[in-house]
Amino acid sequence: MENLLRPLIVVGGSVVLTLVIGWATDFLLRKADERHHETQLWGLLRRGRIPYQLVLFAALLRGSYDEAQLLDDRREGLGQALTLLLIGSAAWLVIRIAGAIVETSYARYASARAHRDPARVRRVRTQVTLIMRVVSAVVGVVAAASMLLTFPAFRAAGASLLASAGILGIVAGVAAQSTLSNMFAGFQIAFGDMVRIGDTVVVDGEWGTVEEITLTFLTVHTWDERRITMPVSYFTSKPFENWSRGTPQMTGIVFWHVDHTAPVDAMREKLRDILRECPAWDGRAYNLCVTDTTPSTLQVRALVTAKDADDIWTVRVAVREQMVRWLADEHPYALPRVNTADALLPPSWNGHRPSQDGVPPQQRRYHGSARPER
Repeated sequence: MENLLRPLIVVGGSVVLTLVIGWATDFLLRKADERHHETQLWGLLRRGRIPYQLVLFAALLRGSYDEAQLLDDRREGLGQALTLLLIGSAAWLVIRIAGAIVETSYARYASARAHRDPARVRRVRTQVTLIMRVVSAVVGVVAAASMLLTFPAFRAAGASLLASAGILGIVAGVAAQSTLSNMFAGFQIAFGDMVRIGDTVVVDGEWGTVEEITLTFLTVHTWDERRITMPVSYFTSKPFENWSRGTPQMTGIVFWHVDHTAPVDAMREKLRDILRECPAWDGRAYNLCVTDTTPSTLQVRALVTAKDADDIWTVRVAVREQMVRWLADEHPYALPRVNTADALLPPSWNGHRPSQDGVPPQQRRYHGSARPER
């Protein structure tokens, strides 16, 4: 009877104690989150309640099963499993706590500078994202190494592994050269302020917004809802356009080809009226002038401004469409035309088209069936 009750008491007591401590901790975090609305730290810490309870359960059971003399014939295997569970859950908990602290710090920084310096906020977010990925990778590697070192066979082979670490490092470096270059390029992008999450870029003729940056690849969300995934080393080795670098304000260009008689002064006034009714125009500047001429048309260019890339696109299409509609309604003669004129004929032409040999058709003699039918 004692052999049956003792395992139930040890295991059941560990489970009950884990649930009680976990519930009490979660209750305190929830109360702290309700009292301190200015920070989201306590709410984010609640995400770690599952690994926290796993750590408690593994630690309690690991410390009590030996004293309770449970499963004497399988004591080593049970202890090994509980140790692995404790290390894994502890690493999971550390990652959740680090993520909560980093997210809270970033949210506080972003709320204070979002309106004054949005570019700086995007830069910090890119750095925070990569830092969290590095921290998660480091914690995961340390946890995996700690798990492996719990096995006697790996501890015995540790000396030989350390002795060959130099050769293995060289071989791994050569084999993973592209991966390592992308990883270092990711650090260069994060801390060199070359491109940030949320920046508007043009890469290989594709216009889009940077959606995700990792240590090895970067994702661009294009205007037509496509995702372009590229290695981060591309942005450190090839030129690209970053429309969000510095200030997001932009100047756009609209071209028209009109007739030489087009009312340029009236077009300039109409451009002003169109921009005043366009919410996307930021009111900084506008201009309209003739930039080129051809034998049949004038090339008219309008310059408009907006606060970012999305608005400059809206302003350009609105100006182009409304100006063409206004010209068609008010000044149709100003639209491009193809001029045609009658051909100049010699004065001796008598109304009949000459033939190829210069003999008029009425004077040509036909023989047999060669005469054409009328």
